[in-house]
Amino acid sequence: MPKPPPPESAPRRAALLTLGCARNEVDSEELAGRLAGSGWELVEADPSSGGPAPDVIVVNTCGFVEQAKKDSIDTLLSASDVAQATGAKVVAVGCLAERYGAELAESLPEADAVLGFDAYPELAERLGEVLGGHAPAPHVPVDRRTLLPLTPVARPTAAADVSVPGHEWVPDLSRVRLSDGPVANLKLASGCDRRCAFCAIPSFRGAFVSRPPADVLAEAAWLAEQGVRELVLVSENSTSYGKDLPGGTRALVDLLPRLAAVPGIERVRASYLQPAEMRPDLVSVIATTPGIAPYFDLSFQHGSAAVLRRMRRFGGRTDFLELCERIRALAPEAGIRSNVIVGFPGETEDDLAELEAFLTGARLDAVGVFGYSDEDGTEAAGYDGKIDPDEVQARVSRISSLVDELVAQRAEDRVGSEVVVLVEQAEDDDFECTGRAAHQAPEVDGECVVERGSGLTAGELVRCVVVDTEGADLMVSPREVLPGGRAGLVAAGSA
Repeated sequence: MPKPPPPESAPRRAALLTLGCARNEVDSEELAGRLAGSGWELVEADPSSGGPAPDVIVVNTCGFVEQAKKDSIDTLLSASDVAQATGAKVVAVGCLAERYGAELAESLPEADAVLGFDAYPELAERLGEVLGGHAPAPHVPVDRRTLLPLTPVARPTAAADVSVPGHEWVPDLSRVRLSDGPVANLKLASGCDRRCAFCAIPSFRGAFVSRPPADVLAEAAWLAEQGVRELVLVSENSTSYGKDLPGGTRALVDLLPRLAAVPGIERVRASYLQPAEMRPDLVSVIATTPGIAPYFDLSFQHGSAAVLRRMRRFGGRTDFLELCERIRALAPEAGIRSNVIVGFPGETEDDLAELEAFLTGARLDAVGVFGYSDEDGTEAAGYDGKIDPDEVQARVSRISSLVDELVAQRAEDRVGSEVVVLVEQAEDDDFECTGRAAHQAPEVDGECVVERGSGLTAGELVRCVVVDTEGADLMVSPREVLPGGRAGLVAAGSA
């Protein structure tokens, strides 16, 4: 039997479940901050571990590709199962909710409410309405690119009237960390002005909007106070940072060293970089600045110039290999990773061979391989030349096999070299001590496994020697725990 809403004097409890990318994780922590600042208590979704049951389970969904949508639906259904036992309400937010709104609400009655981004500033009030039996009307989607001026420099003022998740910063009110590890994501910007034929993200995330540098720096300092040692800068397109600000696109070049100088922060990692926007000054600052990880998360997507043009993208194998060479000329041990899409409409055997030649020549540290599928509202969904899904999967398997071999070889090249590892998981009876080197981003690029018996704790920076590999993972032997501060990193030659 559903429990009655809590009395007004009792703290209301909310649980947050997050799916999808690092940007969504930042958004969830902003939502947590808004709820905590409004008197809500944050609890686990499943009270079976002995904690208090939530009054509302908020699921921050992902709506990027078909599998992500399915995972979000499955999580909402699982949350509904928990809610039936506890009397909690289930509320969908995030990209799937923003993208489909009322359609999602109609097809998924298990969700008590479906809220879009515009509901975020008043989330506590909206959840209160749900608990009171007066759920807000389901969100009605709009193309969020239409909410801001077409000209980037006109957006900062207009953005004040548009809800842009993860952008508001008020110390101790805007964000609550939902994990206690030494690494945290920090949002640089939201939205995207690109029109890649396969991607629907701009339609529901909106036009590109940079966060003011002062807000980014203030949040970085706050994260350092929370024990964070590595910042991962996230956005839909980090290389466009500043295009709508007075400093222009040089803003990221200027901001990165300032972030690296924040007391307590030992490593800053930029992600979501567009190859066509990698200017020489940006390559140099990432590759050579102490405290900035020499790490390049480059969205190549393919190696064939013909396929890339159909994708509404730029470059090709020759341009991309030249960029990799420029990076390694400045930082030979730099990490370079990417994602590629195979089976795009019209992709020929020659195109696939061009991709294989690029991957073989680039010697990337990690590669995500995705098979093309139509996405609602994208240009490519209307293309002819569609490839049979079974053939797409065959091509995924073919490229994945090549990638596995190449990534393993690249890792093997590091045997005998020194790396500085940020410890994230201390050793216990069940887990080995693990962390990441400068060329490894969280969750996507492999990890460093430290020899047992090291006695290291999470948050320590350790100079290690690579002694073996397993795929993209490195087996490392610790040599020295580095002191806090930039001097330790510079001395180890891995800043």
